[in-house]
Amino acid sequence: MSKDNPKLNLPNRLTLARLIMVPFCIAAVLLPASLVPETVSRLIAFALFVAASFTDCLDGKIARKRGLITDFGKLVDPLADKFMVIGTMMAVFYRYENVKAWLFWVLIAIIFRELGVTSLRLVTAGRGVVVAASILGKIKTVSQIVTVSSLLAEPLIWNLIPGCGSMAALQPISTVSGIFSGIMTVWSGADYFRKLWKYVDPQN
Repeated sequence: MSKDNPKLNLPNRLTLARLIMVPFCIAAVLLPASLVPETVSRLIAFALFVAASFTDCLDGKIARKRGLITDFGKLVDPLADKFMVIGTMMAVFYRYENVKAWLFWVLIAIIFRELGVTSLRLVTAGRGVVVAASILGKIKTVSQIVTVSSLLAEPLIWNLIPGCGSMAALQPISTVSGIFSGIMTVWSGADYFRKLWKYVDPQN
C-alpha cells in the first residue's frame, strides 16, 4: 500500500472488492438455465454473495481497530452494502418464479428506507451532524444478508435432504428471515428519522 495514497488502505480495498463482486453475483443469478443449470448458478451467486458479505464484516472492524477510517470508506462502504443487497434481491425476483410474492414488499421497504436515510444523512452531514451506526441498523443489515442468502440457497438445501423437497416451495427460512428483515428495515429507518428529524424539521 502506498503511504501517499491512504485511500487504498486494506479496509477500502475490501470495500472495493465487495463493490466489484456485486455485478458478478447479479450476473450469476441471471444466468439462463440454457447456459448453466440453475443449481450451479445459484451456488455461484450464493458463494459470491457470502464472500461479499464477509468483506462487509471485515472492512469496518479493520478500519476501526487500525485507525484507517477515511472519507472514501464512509462514502463507498454503505453504498456497496446497498448495491449488494438491493441489486441481488432485484435479480432474484426477476430470475426465479418460486420467490414469495409478498417478499417484493420487503424489497420496496428496503429501497425506500435506504433512499430516505441516505437523503437525510446528506442533509444533516452538510450541517456537521453525524449519527453513528446503531445496533438496529446493524441488525437490519445482518437480517437483509440472511434473507438474500436464504433466497439463493434455501431451495438447494431442502432438495438435498431426503423427503424435504416440498419445503423448497414453502421456503420457511426465507419467509421468517424476510419478515424479520422487513420489520428491522422499517424500525431502523424510523429510529434514524427520529434522531435526525429535528435537524430538517421545516418548523424549526
